[in-house]
Amino acid sequence: MAEDGTAVPWELPGCVVSVSDPSEADVEPSSCSGAILCRSPGLVLCPAAVLVPYLQPDVTAWPRGDALPPSALRPGLHISVLQAAPPPEAVQQHVACPLALLRCDAFARALPGTLSTAEESTEALPWFCWLRVPGLDTPGGTWTPWAPAATLRKGAALLTCGTPFGALCPELFLNALSTGVLSNATGPHRALLLTDARCLPGTQGGPVLALTPASSPPRLVAVVAATAGCQGGQGLGLALLCSLHALLQSAHGVLPELSSLPPPLPLPDARGSPTPRCAVLVESGSSWGSGTLVAPRLLLTCRHVLQLGAPLRVTLRHSTTCDTILQARLVFATSEASPFDVAVLELQDSVPSFQPPDLATTFQPGEAVLALGFGALGRACGPSVTGGVLSAVVGTPPVMLQSTCAVHAGSSGGPLLSARDGCLLGIVASNARDNAAGTTYPHLNFCIPISLLHTPLARYRCSGNPAAFAPLNAASEGAQAAWRLQQRPPSKL
Repeated sequence: MAEDGTAVPWELPGCVVSVSDPSEADVEPSSCSGAILCRSPGLVLCPAAVLVPYLQPDVTAWPRGDALPPSALRPGLHISVLQAAPPPEAVQQHVACPLALLRCDAFARALPGTLSTAEESTEALPWFCWLRVPGLDTPGGTWTPWAPAATLRKGAALLTCGTPFGALCPELFLNALSTGVLSNATGPHRALLLTDARCLPGTQGGPVLALTPASSPPRLVAVVAATAGCQGGQGLGLALLCSLHALLQSAHGVLPELSSLPPPLPLPDARGSPTPRCAVLVESGSSWGSGTLVAPRLLLTCRHVLQLGAPLRVTLRHSTTCDTILQARLVFATSEASPFDVAVLELQDSVPSFQPPDLATTFQPGEAVLALGFGALGRACGPSVTGGVLSAVVGTPPVMLQSTCAVHAGSSGGPLLSARDGCLLGIVASNARDNAAGTTYPHLNFCIPISLLHTPLARYRCSGNPAAFAPLNAASEGAQAAWRLQQRPPSKL
């Protein structure tokens, strides 16, 4: 059963790949997770980084070409695949033979220069190893059902399957599951994906499945490329995935074993509900962040996103190739002394066909929520989506919301939505930061409840007078106390 209670009645396509050199008995084997692609013939895919220590001395680790043959590896290596076994055994072990180390060019081109990982160099990420595993051959065996990631919407539910710490203790950790959502995607055919599913070290190479109705098995859509993406020296709380479709394309014409590959299966019910189009990119001089549309010409953002006196530009991202850019003016911004970091902008032109989100009037701790913002590839790919729960509602009436969604630099001003009905709960203001340690915690963040803005927004719509927002500068002592930790220095948002 997955961590959110999702039942798993089907066989998991996960395994562990372990590599050792018998001539180096005192050296610990290298290991990672792997994805079982087919059981006739038995094929497994894993990151090539696990084989780097075993390359021949005269082989450049990451050549400019797209492939390395098995002869690039030292002779006599022991490569094994560990898979789940029926009771009473916990694990079965099979001998594996490398077919090729291939570079996924689409994934390599999608990797932005500002993105790095905690485990591997960016140079190593696009390389994967294809393994032939005769012990997995099954009479009548088939390919693991798969689908192209390009058919998934942001916010779609994903299930990752990996083995934390690789071959260290597979009896305990084999094929651990974690759920999350598709946070963002970029590159040709969406070759690079981001998810907020929790992926621990050692789960690189594990399969990523798009959830479907209980009547059909999930579809394999990607493999974990790196368990922890970083940007600007700070962890994103997101894992990097490589699309299976892109990996199959990189091997097309190279591996004859792929000649029996069946066509992809559709994902009619696994795309997820489309998130409201209320998240926008706000740029003010050299400063930028996110914003939340609450009316065709009115949006909210955070005061700290704006650069004093700079022109305001608002971008609506419809797709990776289609933007609408609108000019805006500042209607109101709270004072520096106010605990509520809010600014109200009015667009020069209305957003066509915009349906404002419903504004929440109640908040339920523990309810599922989504955060939208332009952090984590958002400026290039549109708003990222992360899921979590409303972890705390502070004050009566509420003066602060806390959520477990992963939010990042550039997310300030973005919407926090109910995952159930899309109601706007608040706007993201900041995340938590330990200034002594220099560490940001993307999964602990603070939001301004939309209920604080119900009356000011209604009054402004009626009167057009910015003074309608003046009460935001007269916060109660409780509000001042709740937000005191976030006053100075500000978070990384």
